Amino acid sequence: MKALVYTGEGALDYRDTDRPSGQNGLSIVKVEAVGICGSDMHAYHGTDPRRMPPLILGHEACGIAETGRYSGRRVTVNPMTTCGTCRFCIEGRDNICPERNLLSIPPHEGAFAEYLEIPDSNLVPVPDGIAPEHAALTEPLACGWHAVRLGAERLAQPLASARVVVIGGGAIGVGAALCALDQGAKDIAIAETSALRRGTAAKAGPFEVYDPLQNAPQDSSADLIIDAYGSAVSRAESTRLAAPGGVIAHIGLSGGDAGLDTRKMTLQEITFIGTYTYTMADFHATANAIFKGRMGDFSWIEKRALADGAKAFADLDSASVSAAKIVLNP
Repeated sequence: MKALVYTGEGALDYRDTDRPSGQNGLSIVKVEAVGICGSDMHAYHGTDPRRMPPLILGHEACGIAETGRYSGRRVTVNPMTTCGTCRFCIEGRDNICPERNLLSIPPHEGAFAEYLEIPDSNLVPVPDGIAPEHAALTEPLACGWHAVRLGAERLAQPLASARVVVIGGGAIGVGAALCALDQGAKDIAIAETSALRRGTAAKAGPFEVYDPLQNAPQDSSADLIIDAYGSAVSRAESTRLAAPGGVIAHIGLSGGDAGLDTRKMTLQEITFIGTYTYTMADFHATANAIFKGRMGDFSWIEKRALADGAKAFADLDSASVSAAKIVLNP
């Protein structure tokens, strides 16, 4: 099969590789669409020690199941595998299972390929009429769904009356804003420094989109902040924006641990939540929202061929892309 293989820092090779065998009860999925994630970019930059070359990256996938329970049907893929038996899995918090792993983290190859293998339990059937590029967005949007859900549970007011600010206008940030809207938020802003991405985010939904370097909101003016970037700068901005009793849901993994104003957080009882990926229930809820058309028209994505994947990575790296997400088609 053809695959886009990460071969070293800044290097990807579109080449022939072995097709997965589907042994040990795994199902084979013929990939139709797969998104480029920020974690794929971290690997591309050589900064992710979990993903060492040579390796097929990619985990935001949709395709046609060729074997298993859903054979012949289009499915969207939850790329996270878990043990299913630990207390976290039993509690429905499978995203923090000690044995969790993800497509594109060894020993699992990823989805930038014509085929992937995954347990049946990780597949969600896609109704007719849903574009594979849209179904593939279930994974990144589920990260935002999970963060908004956890943040809303800790707010002392209904989400509908809360001021929500999302820091970062990439796919995770735009997805989080769409999830907040679907879960009942009415006052949502997205902070994004890139003019290209601001234009794209503004088309995604009824959001206030602003440049935090030029037009920052007042101190202590947000009830729920979704940090979709996760740097010292964005954490500092999160605590600056947080109102007394507010909640910060931290998704981003851009690095470092600085930036939090812990004195303000203590004096004003601001809650900080680290939010990692999603539970299977979050994944199903997100998929259902996409299938029901509640996540908009996805005008903020761009489609390209998997064969052109190396150029797509380079364009993302140079910040010359206005789309919040590039989806590759094998």
